[in-house]
Amino acid sequence: MTQNLLVSTDWLAAHLNDDNLRIIDIRGHVLPADKPTPHYFNHKADYDVAHIPGALFIDWVEQITDPADPRHAQIAKPERYSAVMSEAGIDENTFVVAYDDAGGMFAARLWWSLNYYGHNKVAVLDGGWNKWIAEKRPIAAEVPQPAPKPFIAKPDAAIYRTSTEVEASLGSTTKLMDVRTPEEYRGEYARAKRTGHIPGAVNQPRGGLLNADGTLLAPEQLKVKLGALGIDANTPEVIVYCNGGVSASFGLLALRVAGFENGAVYDGSWKDWGNDEQKPIER
Repeated sequence: MTQNLLVSTDWLAAHLNDDNLRIIDIRGHVLPADKPTPHYFNHKADYDVAHIPGALFIDWVEQITDPADPRHAQIAKPERYSAVMSEAGIDENTFVVAYDDAGGMFAARLWWSLNYYGHNKVAVLDGGWNKWIAEKRPIAAEVPQPAPKPFIAKPDAAIYRTSTEVEASLGSTTKLMDVRTPEEYRGEYARAKRTGHIPGAVNQPRGGLLNADGTLLAPEQLKVKLGALGIDANTPEVIVYCNGGVSASFGLLALRVAGFENGAVYDGSWKDWGNDEQKPIER
């Protein structure tokens, strides 16, 4: 199957029984940065009640993160990531469709992480669980038991940026896109010791990339929004960041849907930058 970025509920309903299709339920939620911790939650209990037929659950909070990293949301190391995908029955021939109930944020995180680890046969279900349920599509409670398959994580540096690389890009033609809330961007509160944003970054809140039904804006609409931020076909690179890399993954998905292939995720994001006293900030 050729690479897709998004699949519709119609498409998935028609392909539920396809060979080499693995549906991943990665539902969860995040509390706002100004609320008491913990902020990150999975929706495994909801999955246990009902999910899209054939879907397996992956926990975005624990399974695909690095438990040794104090920023917590950072992507798991290759060995850990490979083990999770292997157990899910995903190999190089598997087409993965990820869905959530959060406007695609966690599904996009799985999409980015699979691409980062060399597996581009992955798409996000546009509109996710909410749209599936609203359309009264079939659901199930049975948990599949796939046979493990070999998954070998091969990091792709092209879509991953470190704080050193971000700092080196300051003042250049590279665009930094902050997909946090306007309040976080302005420095009213943060998930780090310091508030504000990376110097020169433009603010495009993730929620502004969605339609009312939780689907992603159409490519032409995205191009208009991005163009208003100074991001167009002549922009050599766009680095997307949020608090811990999750919403940034969705920002990269939006860039790709809009036709921009020159984006990357700053996985450390504000939890990394805002906690480093040596890094410059703006408010």
